[in-house]
Amino acid sequence: MSSYRGVIVSDPWLQSQFTQVELRTLKSRFLSVRTQHGRVTMGDLPPVFAKLKAFTEMFNEEEIKTILEKSNSDMGEEIDFEAFLRAFLNLQGHAIEKSGGSKSSFLKATTTTFHHAINESEKASYVAHINGYLAEDKFLKDFLPIDPATNDLFDLAKDGVLLCKLINVAVPGTIDERAINTKKVLNPWERNENHTLCLNSAKAIGCTVVNIGTQDLVEGRHHLVLGLISQIIKIQLLADLNLKKTPQLVELVDDSQEVEELLSLAPEKVLLKWMNFHLKKAGYEKQVTNFSSDLKDGEAYTYLLNALAPEHSNPSTLDVKDPTERANMVLQQAEKLDCKRYLTPKDIVEGSPNLNLAFVAQIFQHRNGLSTDTKNMSFAEMMTDDAQTSREERCFRLWINSLGVATYVNNLFEDVRNGWVLLEVLDKISAGSVNWKHANKPPIKMPFKKVENCNQVIKIGKDLNFSLVNVAGNDIVQGNKKLILAFLWQLMRFSMLQLLKNLRFHSQGKEIMDADILDWANNKVKKAGRTSQMESFKDKNLSNGMFFLELLSAVEPRVVNWSLVTKGETEEDKKSNATYIISVARKLGCSIFLLPEDVIEVNQKMMLTLTASIMYWSLQQQVAESEDGEVPDESSTSPKEGKNETDLAREVSSLDIDDSVSDTVKNDEISTKMESEQ
Repeated sequence: MSSYRGVIVSDPWLQSQFTQVELRTLKSRFLSVRTQHGRVTMGDLPPVFAKLKAFTEMFNEEEIKTILEKSNSDMGEEIDFEAFLRAFLNLQGHAIEKSGGSKSSFLKATTTTFHHAINESEKASYVAHINGYLAEDKFLKDFLPIDPATNDLFDLAKDGVLLCKLINVAVPGTIDERAINTKKVLNPWERNENHTLCLNSAKAIGCTVVNIGTQDLVEGRHHLVLGLISQIIKIQLLADLNLKKTPQLVELVDDSQEVEELLSLAPEKVLLKWMNFHLKKAGYEKQVTNFSSDLKDGEAYTYLLNALAPEHSNPSTLDVKDPTERANMVLQQAEKLDCKRYLTPKDIVEGSPNLNLAFVAQIFQHRNGLSTDTKNMSFAEMMTDDAQTSREERCFRLWINSLGVATYVNNLFEDVRNGWVLLEVLDKISAGSVNWKHANKPPIKMPFKKVENCNQVIKIGKDLNFSLVNVAGNDIVQGNKKLILAFLWQLMRFSMLQLLKNLRFHSQGKEIMDADILDWANNKVKKAGRTSQMESFKDKNLSNGMFFLELLSAVEPRVVNWSLVTKGETEEDKKSNATYIISVARKLGCSIFLLPEDVIEVNQKMMLTLTASIMYWSLQQQVAESEDGEVPDESSTSPKEGKNETDLAREVSSLDIDDSVSDTVKNDEISTKMESEQ
């Protein structure tokens, strides 16, 4: 059987915008033009694009030419396949905009949008947030405060430093700031590195960045930059709306079943639940169901603030008839609680959902009004996971959300129990594997419908050679955490190997296993003249970080600043190296979700994914160079029969696990279900 040949694009973001079917179709059109004319120019594209189904009903050939001329001064200049793809996306953007494409939503946590109008109130609010939180930053203080009336925000975002710093404000410690290129003037390579680090780190804190790339940020595209900033700020403001950070939230529910429901709620839904909890106690008869129309008249805010801060209450606020005047009084009262002004009276009256959400979150942070009853808090603490389980839950949750599936996962163990999101993930990484006719879409009230979904999940897993001995769909429905984590690890590992598999050209050669990834890494380091080697993905010597730093330096010599590296002899030095490794890998282009603790403790699952991610990036560069006609570096030679990286890329196809190297899945073997339950 002939092998599937994947079309490879050197820019990971650009690759992510197309399915392989689309890439093969577009590559065929590109090669057809090149065969006919000997080369491809931007001027050749209008007749090609005009015949594509995506554009035939939207534009004629002349309109396409006009659109392309706006962004390309020289239509006669020769272009490569990536420029061809970018031109396609440019035209696609105009097509969606012409058809009335949907605008972005802060509440839906997405930057996927072709609605380019900027909300000036939101922009001013985010600028105020940045000015407040980054005013003392050593590098940015020379550029702050930003004037919201100008486009300085977008200009400042172009070098990537601002966005990286803002991510660290939202989730401290996400980025090792030593990895950020901070110079007054950055060259294009350094800017691209910063934006790559920014986007991979944004994914690692829960942002959805499926349709945004480094070039969008370099160009400072307003709607995309603002969409990303809004997500980052939202994550910061809603960080405490969970039982782990605020166990007092258990006061909002009456029994254990409701606690499970609370765990599954998105942070903004928890915020609404908290708000209604206090409004009900204060005698407010309406139910607030959104952060827009239900808050326009200011009454809910008045009741909420009077209940939370009676010392600042003003009963006359409810007597005011003018909504704008009442909204102004609400904001004056909130300021006495030190709540920052995320919105104006006009924003309340007009029902701005993004800014109202930010404002309510601010009120929650400053005064949540919940009980500190130790009995309730201890009950909430019982519902939280141990450190290792919590880290794995975080990793898999962020990985799923990074795939761009329709369902956003807030709590992994709760959100997968109906099987739907697992089917979405399976369909994403193994296209066509899901029989959607037999799938039940949420909300699902009947338990057997959830079991049907999960049974299909298990069936597909078995078809993909996952180890699923004695496992049934009902185990997922029941929320068996060990089984869910073990299944997701196999799913993630399969996806990882599929990415590598798509880099091959032919079916000849042996299948790759964990041992091949290990050998590739050791050979890379050895060829670079370094001495570190790893015996397996659970080699305790990995905890000092030196091997991974040497591996990163081997695949891209300029990416590691060795003056910042420690010997990793103390726990503090190990953490310093581990933090630096993660940021450098993301800066290089690796999409990874591990934490420094995973490196220090040598979590073998995470060590495998980290190594495979670096390998994938390196092989991508190798494929891109070979397609451009460049001669591969001798350091790419493999220890096995002198194969180079391109040869190795051709061999990636196995889903088997080499027990001598990584017994991760064996350690989490699902077949031990009966023993664990005993």
